[in-house]
Amino acid sequence: MPKLDESLLTGLPPFRRLDRPQIQSILDQATTLRVEPGHVIFHEDDEATRFFLLLDGFLRVVRVTPEGEHVTLLHLAPGQLFGFARALGRTSYPATSVAAAESLVLWWPTKLWSDFAERFDGFATETYATIGRRMGEMNDNTVAMATQQVEQRVASALLRLVNQTGRRTGDGIEVGFPVTRQDLSEMTGTTLHTVSRMLSAWEKQGIVESRRKHITVREPHQLVLLSEAMANR
Repeated sequence: MPKLDESLLTGLPPFRRLDRPQIQSILDQATTLRVEPGHVIFHEDDEATRFFLLLDGFLRVVRVTPEGEHVTLLHLAPGQLFGFARALGRTSYPATSVAAAESLVLWWPTKLWSDFAERFDGFATETYATIGRRMGEMNDNTVAMATQQVEQRVASALLRLVNQTGRRTGDGIEVGFPVTRQDLSEMTGTTLHTVSRMLSAWEKQGIVESRRKHITVREPHQLVLLSEAMANR
């Protein structure tokens, strides 16, 4: 693959305080990885030998419960670092990272993490801010699973996906990567049957459209009202 240009990273939070020669020096040490949907970049508890940056595509962050159930914790959009176990004081990855769509990733050996954090202004502080945001989002999701009704959780999950990754089409706002009903069940801690039943009902009401792993929210406001109504019951 041709040499990557530093403009790819200019403006991204971990790199926006750096000048172009500094960014190019970081890129020169990176390896490019192109992954297909469903490809596992690393598994939970694998030794953390690399850290990564998502250049294009979408990733799903998944953990496995003691009962063997898969729970989707987060979806990552382009421009985000991930797999930075060293910043968490870990030697292994705390969760599994799976490509939700065709994705382009950069990776560096974990041994470079401390060097980057010490040498490049803003790299460490921006990364810790990212960690804080993700911890907050995961905490919100945990609280939702414990306190919200199932229908509200599914509605909220769909709204979160279109807010984070949505693209406008002639029919509404489409989730920006392939998403299945099984994916939604893993995001919301419910069964595939329940998610299928809800989406079918919402399709009949014209709120969403679901076909071949693509979900479009046709009436976002109705979905918001539904989630709020469920919250107030």
